[in-house]
Amino acid sequence: MTMIEDSVGAGVYAARIARTLNSGFTALMLSVGHRTGLFDVMAALPPATSADIARTSGLSERYVREWLAAMTAAHIVDHDARTMTYFLPIEYAAVLTRGASSANLAPFAQLLGILGGLEDLVVTAFRSGGGIPAEAYERVQEVLAGEKRLLIDDEYVDALLDLIPDLHLRLAAGGTILDAGCGDGTLAVALARRFPRAIVRGYDVSSPMIARARERADEAGVHNIRFELYDLSRFEERDAYDLVIALDAIHELAFPRLVLRRLAASLRRDGAFVMQELAASSQLAKNDELPHAPMLYALSTLQTVPAALAEDGEPLGRIWGRERATYMLGEAGFARLRFARLACDTRSDYWIACVR
Repeated sequence: MTMIEDSVGAGVYAARIARTLNSGFTALMLSVGHRTGLFDVMAALPPATSADIARTSGLSERYVREWLAAMTAAHIVDHDARTMTYFLPIEYAAVLTRGASSANLAPFAQLLGILGGLEDLVVTAFRSGGGIPAEAYERVQEVLAGEKRLLIDDEYVDALLDLIPDLHLRLAAGGTILDAGCGDGTLAVALARRFPRAIVRGYDVSSPMIARARERADEAGVHNIRFELYDLSRFEERDAYDLVIALDAIHELAFPRLVLRRLAASLRRDGAFVMQELAASSQLAKNDELPHAPMLYALSTLQTVPAALAEDGEPLGRIWGRERATYMLGEAGFARLRFARLACDTRSDYWIACVR
């Protein structure tokens, strides 16, 4: 065996790896804090002891005490050794609590534990070149759908519709809308409410997501909407829609080129297609400053690529980038491509296109 000599450079690198390992374990504790509601409880309390925090949250004090130690060591919560109290300042609560809405980063920490449970399958897939069925990722989809749901409020819907102002009158008079890859139906329900005379459809390949979407429509009392379990690679509806929307969906598909061609064919004359994907470049070297890039590439390795390969597909990866996206939209038959950003969603790129 070749022995690798230690050096100053290796020591610096080892320290960086140690920090990375610490961050991974800290992320697991962030997930625990989110799922148990501890961050929400602490945000509403003044400096408090572990017993006070446990009592308020209805949790075991011994577990809470050890969790607080981990959070203190990671500088996630403040600790006063003199009074033995713990505190979550408002600026911390602004990114770790449910009250922070879409600014809350804690839910993403759940992905670490969920995907860690699939590591053996991923390692096997590395060796075989095969994939992992989408059903294995239901909890991942739940977490991601929850984050998308927080983004979609009235402000977001207004901003999205402002990208295609010429369609407002047609939709108000009774146009047709497709939410391709609708997830739990949050956007489709919002559009059905906004345009009660329009016909809205939501298609998704996940049966749990479609079930939730139908429940959401029933709760909202909208009747101009239909959700269907549908594999978009088998989608064939020509000249059927005035508006087709694909939010954070195309990169998840096993056959994105085929689906884009069929979505283009589904648009009526002067209809519009709106696609949202992560704001990034197709070139790895240009994504050095991309926020959360390591997490997103890891998520792609552990979930996006294996799910597509399970269908013998063509995985785009989660960060397929604006250059490749623009090329593929043109290749699929979309025309008059426009590129936009939304002030309420700075992490995404939006493409607006038609077919004639």
